[in-house]
Amino acid sequence: MTTHPIVIVTGGTRGIGRSIVERLRADGFGVVFTHSNSDDDARTLEAALDGADVPVRGLRVDVTEEDAPQRLFHLAGSFGEVAGLVNNAGVTGRIGPFTGLTDADLRRVVDVNLVAPVRLCREAARHWAGRAPGAAIVNVSSVAARTGSPHEYVAYAATKAALETLTIGLAKELAPDGIRVNAVSPGTVDTTIHARAGEPGRARRVAGRIPWGRPGRPEEIAEAVSWLMSGKASYVTGAVLNVTGGL
Repeated sequence: MTTHPIVIVTGGTRGIGRSIVERLRADGFGVVFTHSNSDDDARTLEAALDGADVPVRGLRVDVTEEDAPQRLFHLAGSFGEVAGLVNNAGVTGRIGPFTGLTDADLRRVVDVNLVAPVRLCREAARHWAGRAPGAAIVNVSSVAARTGSPHEYVAYAATKAALETLTIGLAKELAPDGIRVNAVSPGTVDTTIHARAGEPGRARRVAGRIPWGRPGRPEEIAEAVSWLMSGKASYVTGAVLNVTGGL
């Protein structure tokens, strides 16, 4: 039986994450994805995409849990050679002025958006060290890293800027091992993340700021991730690919 390379995707049941899982599966990768409280969505995705020799499996785990990186790489490795990591899971916190940011929200935003990707990247680097040329990491950032998201979620923007710096530094450090590290920076994308932040209609409200004239679609972000994960991007590392409609 032919085994297919496996990619780990965090936050894989909704929006951009789900589209990434679907696109990577179409590219021939097996996928292990995380979810925190979406059992029904995870099972639906597995049923739609899982194949005899191209597994698609969801793992219910909070990416901030201490053992999450080890659990993910162990599960993924049980299906085949782990070839990639996509750090997609992210939270914005509540939309509002910076003065209204609570300590609890701040800790959650930093832990999910920055600490968890750092720890997952560390696990990947350890897992691949000296033995996995061609492996790739893609971090999902945000245009907020450059706009700052004033009056909405400045702390979220700060974590995404840090994620881009992580991408650049790791790309240089891991290049001798043949491991590529890149980021995709979506603009405003029409997903449920806005509802979870407290404003379901935000994507439509801010559409006028976007030169292209509309919010992005999750599958448009997934296409960028797909390219960066592929051999077609074999000389691309340390890049932040903007998929923002010109924002």
